[in-house]
Amino acid sequence: MSLSIALTKGRLETKTVEMLERCGYGVDKVKNKGRALVLPDTKKDIKYFLVKANDCITYVEHGVADIGVVGKDTLMEGGKDYYELLDLNIGRCSFIVAGLSNPLEKSGHVRIGSKYPEVAGSYFRSRGMDVEIIKIDGSVELTPLLGLCDGIVDLMETGTTLKENGLTVYDTVAKISARVIVNKAAFKMKRDEIMQVVSDLERIVKENAERDQ
Repeated sequence: MSLSIALTKGRLETKTVEMLERCGYGVDKVKNKGRALVLPDTKKDIKYFLVKANDCITYVEHGVADIGVVGKDTLMEGGKDYYELLDLNIGRCSFIVAGLSNPLEKSGHVRIGSKYPEVAGSYFRSRGMDVEIIKIDGSVELTPLLGLCDGIVDLMETGTTLKENGLTVYDTVAKISARVIVNKAAFKMKRDEIMQVVSDLERIVKENAERDQ
C-alpha cells in the first residue's frame, strides 16, 4: 500500500529528509523541490508533502497523511488523536520559563506571555499558581521588557536572544525534539508499511546516538 508522509517545513524538513536519504529512500525530488508541495519518492511507493507544524497534526488526524514528522512543542499545544511512535532526536530545544526576575517566586496574580498558552497554563496549574496567560504571536521576549508580563514560557535553543534582552531562565518545562506521529486508522490498515518506515528511521536515530557518544 502507498503511504503519504507530511513533513514540517524548514529545519525539521531538512533534517528528516537527510535521515530518509540515509535509509535509502528516494528523496531527491524533495531536496530539489522548487515550489512543489507534493513530491513522490523515486524509490518507494510514498508521497511527501510539506506543511506548517500545526497543519501536520491536522493532516494526520484527518487521515490525509498516514505519517507526520512534527516537533513535540506542537504536539503538546495541539490535538491528541494520533499515535506518537518515535522520537527522532532532531530539532532539539527546550520549553523554558524566563523573566527579568523569577515569576515562580512572585506572590499573587502572575501574568505570563507565551506563544504556547496550553503548555504554559498546564505548567503553572501543576504548580498551583494563579496565572493569567497572554497569547503572543511575535517576539515573546518583549513582554517582560515592556511590563506586559512577569515572565514568559517559550522555546529555547541556544538562549542567545534571552541573554541579549537581559532575561534569565528559571526553569525547564520540557525537553523538545521531533516526533513521528501516525494516523490511527492508517496504523490498522497499513501497519506493516508504517512500521517499516518507523524501523528504518529508528535505525538512523540509533546510529546518530552512537556517533554522538
